[in-house]
Amino acid sequence: MKIYTKTGDKGKTSLLRGTRVSKSHERINAYGTIDELNSFLGLVSDLDHNDERAKFIQNIQSRLFTIGSSLAAESDKAKEFKPDLEDNDVKDLELAIDGMNVSLAPMKNFILPGGNQLVSTTHIARTVCRRAERLIIKLSESEDIEEIITKYLNRLSDYLFVLARKQGYDLKVEEIPWRPKE
Repeated sequence: MKIYTKTGDKGKTSLLRGTRVSKSHERINAYGTIDELNSFLGLVSDLDHNDERAKFIQNIQSRLFTIGSSLAAESDKAKEFKPDLEDNDVKDLELAIDGMNVSLAPMKNFILPGGNQLVSTTHIARTVCRRAERLIIKLSESEDIEEIITKYLNRLSDYLFVLARKQGYDLKVEEIPWRPKE
């Protein structure tokens, strides 16, 4: 299989089983951001040497591929590519959040992202997740998008925030509280 097809050389690409659209189309932007998030999660998994978390993140990455497939299809054909997301996938994220929160001190301030390369990378993944969520919500204003997608991404960004805190805790990295200028 050739990687390059040259069909996108003029700024157009095809939706799954559909028409050609600009590479700046809202759908392309949405699923491209999901792909970016997936790549950052791969980096998070590589940097975090916790096997249990790596396995959990791989499951998330698989869910993101199905979200991308659904977003890559035209609205009238998207049902053929319905993401295999279920309420249990959201619940799994919630259980993981709750499990990590047990060892974390309650938050009293906003915290600044950073303190360690792994923690910072996880925060970057979180912000990419939030951007993907915003793009998909914008797309849903004009096209039919499965509601479970935005629900999953909302919970995923929460998971990534708590994961960054847990990674910092495990690595004994002190959280840096945000302090407004006085």
